[in-house]
Amino acid sequence: MTSGGDTIFALSSGRGLAAVAVVRISGPKARAALERLAGKVPEPRRAAHVVVTDPVHGEVIDDALALWFPGPRSETGEDMVELQVHGGRAILVAVFQALENIAGFRPAQAGEFTRRALLNGKLDLSAVEGLGDLIAAETEAQRRQALAQYRGALASKVEEWREQLITILASLEASIDFVDEGDVPEDLLTPATRTAGMLLDEIRGALQDAERGERLREGFVVAIAGPPNAGKSTLLNRLAQREAAIVTDIPGTTRDTIEVALDLKGVPVILVDTAGVRETSDPVESEGVRRALARAASADLVLWIVEADAIEVSPPPSAREVILVRSKADRVDSETQRRLMQSGQLVLSAQSGIGMEALLDLLAQQAEALGGTPALVTHARQRHAIGEAADRIGSAISAAAPGREEIVAEELRLAARALGRVTGRVDVEDVLDLVFRNFCVGK
Repeated sequence: MTSGGDTIFALSSGRGLAAVAVVRISGPKARAALERLAGKVPEPRRAAHVVVTDPVHGEVIDDALALWFPGPRSETGEDMVELQVHGGRAILVAVFQALENIAGFRPAQAGEFTRRALLNGKLDLSAVEGLGDLIAAETEAQRRQALAQYRGALASKVEEWREQLITILASLEASIDFVDEGDVPEDLLTPATRTAGMLLDEIRGALQDAERGERLREGFVVAIAGPPNAGKSTLLNRLAQREAAIVTDIPGTTRDTIEVALDLKGVPVILVDTAGVRETSDPVESEGVRRALARAASADLVLWIVEADAIEVSPPPSAREVILVRSKADRVDSETQRRLMQSGQLVLSAQSGIGMEALLDLLAQQAEALGGTPALVTHARQRHAIGEAADRIGSAISAAAPGREEIVAEELRLAARALGRVTGRVDVEDVLDLVFRNFCVGK
């Protein structure tokens, strides 16, 4: 168990005016903080009323509740204290100043409480990432996926895969080390390779779903693109239900991308309004067109907007998935609308609301496909480590032949090591800064 030397403290509840604020203290001198500030230590894990006093000046700071969590039975694995004080700024400033005046105490760095929990074996690395995602979750689907990660969905599956690899390795090493023993079967390579093949299929299945997990974390990006004055910004404003983009009759009004986040069927959807795509000599508008095409190429879905009576409707060829949308339907007669709809095209008017329900249904279908059952793999770091494990297992299977057992075993050992990086069993220090850089100070 590691204490990190210093005793750290931070506000773990939200910033700003509040009825109650929670101050967390963790480290070897956490108990001393209670004794100095409150004059007593309550029973472990039971809240007690205390009077928080500045130990230097003897001045009462606040009435509070205190909780004492002796290590290792605490969230960080160290001695921990929680002070629940009133949430005024002056109270918090006074509490923090009193703590800083105690030798060996310092303010926590971002994510340091969770980092200590990881180093003390209270969490694995994938659970830490799940916790970070849970704190940042803005939609129901994000919450479900993050909670599954935090509760060990990936860690338990990775450990299962790792144990299978160790079992395969044990049989191979028996054939290498005890080849002359009579009770060791002659051919252990064939069943080992067969088992490795089944394991590889399962890992590849999880990797195929990784993109969905990452997209759900980051948001389903829908680019609204098309020629100038096709109604893109008006559509964005209608979907956002606010004036997010400037709308005029002047072509080229939108010069840069404008992003709006929506919660659609519990899935985060990022709508991106882009500059009108056309040939132009204006260097600023030209840059806007370049960015529009680049955003369309990287988006999960492109709504290519053209006017209802437009003849040229060609979308950018580089986009992943494109849906043609005929806008300004209120400016054409009902017969033209009917003919376009019968041809399978999406016809709408962001001004009058014609076709908006159909567009929202379509976006909801796309969102629901993304939301579904929580994906196992949700971070690029996890995907890379599991992908390396899959590659190593594939190499082991390819190398399988009599007399090459040691090569097969080495590839499987490297595969097990790669899986260990997912949960932090190995090489954990290499990724800690990356994992914790977006954590709030109180976690």
